[in-house]
Amino acid sequence: MNHSSDTTAAELPAPLSPDEPLPHRKVIRSWLIPLSERVTWRAFWLLALDYTLWLGLLAGVVLADVIWLKALCGLAAGFVIGRLFIIGHDACHQSLTPHRRLNKWLGRIAFLPSLTAYSLWDMGHNVVHHGFTNLKGVDFVWAPLTQEEYQALPPARRALERLYRSGWGPGVYYMVEIWWKKMMFPSPAQSGGTHRSIFTKDCLLVSGFALLWAAAITALALATGQSVALLLLCGVVLPLVFWFHMVGFVIYGHHTHVRVKWHNERAAWQRAQPFVSTTVHLTFPLRIGALVHHIMEHTAHHVDMSIPLYRLKEAQKTLEHLLPERIIVQPFSWGWYFDTARACKLYDFTRQCWTDFRGRATGPMALPSAA
Repeated sequence: MNHSSDTTAAELPAPLSPDEPLPHRKVIRSWLIPLSERVTWRAFWLLALDYTLWLGLLAGVVLADVIWLKALCGLAAGFVIGRLFIIGHDACHQSLTPHRRLNKWLGRIAFLPSLTAYSLWDMGHNVVHHGFTNLKGVDFVWAPLTQEEYQALPPARRALERLYRSGWGPGVYYMVEIWWKKMMFPSPAQSGGTHRSIFTKDCLLVSGFALLWAAAITALALATGQSVALLLLCGVVLPLVFWFHMVGFVIYGHHTHVRVKWHNERAAWQRAQPFVSTTVHLTFPLRIGALVHHIMEHTAHHVDMSIPLYRLKEAQKTLEHLLPERIIVQPFSWGWYFDTARACKLYDFTRQCWTDFRGRATGPMALPSAA
């Protein structure tokens, strides 16, 4: 296995047998320490590059002569919003630069096009999701219902759950359940029973940016004699719709798999060491992973959030080399994706397996405990 000049094979232990107990998280993180170095100039370069791409694509929306090209530029702008969000995600984890205050400002700047409130994302993602990944009742991200919970829902809410879990609904799920409920002026109940002034300030910041963005597109439409509605559709609505579907798809793929376990008891969850067992490394051809700033190397990110995005690929390889058969590595295909969507509807915590909406097991069940 190849390592960078910072990490040599001699500095790492031998690969762990699948039958051996998993080491403590601190031990596993120690293997990745050389890969957690952050470089400030790279953060500025990445942010400048992606903002240039985003603004260039919005200019394409205004300047293109045909509707299909305007729409294509709008969709591509949505993809770049995803790239900017990943940079902000790193900054929020304090893994973008070595400077805490700088990370907070760069994160807020990177989050603007995705209309993400920095402080609310910090609380919901860093504290709740990373702190309690796949612990039902705490981690709210794609938390599955039990059959009893599903049956107790009113018909309209059951229909919405079916959409969310259909394979076609991750974007709707993210927009409704995460962004709208938890990122845009959330109620105290949606923000964990706490409210801080910084939450409101960040919501006002992204709301102001959204208004400025829409006003700029409107002004350009009027200045060029074009349809305001058409330019708003292609220059604001399409990028945001693409972004919501992109992030919903990515988060769904990271944490939904027939082999991924959920827990409803903290003691069992702690024994499972969920920083390794609850994430999926989705692999793609054609260097697609690099196009999304290596966010798909997700196990390494959950093991050590301080690793910057430009070192995640090597960190993931290191973990998969040292922990063979412990990490879920899934080559992506649309067949696998929709098979997963059909299988992972509800969760049975007694049998520790995924089920369909009728409660029939669709994934591997836990073996009964020894007497």
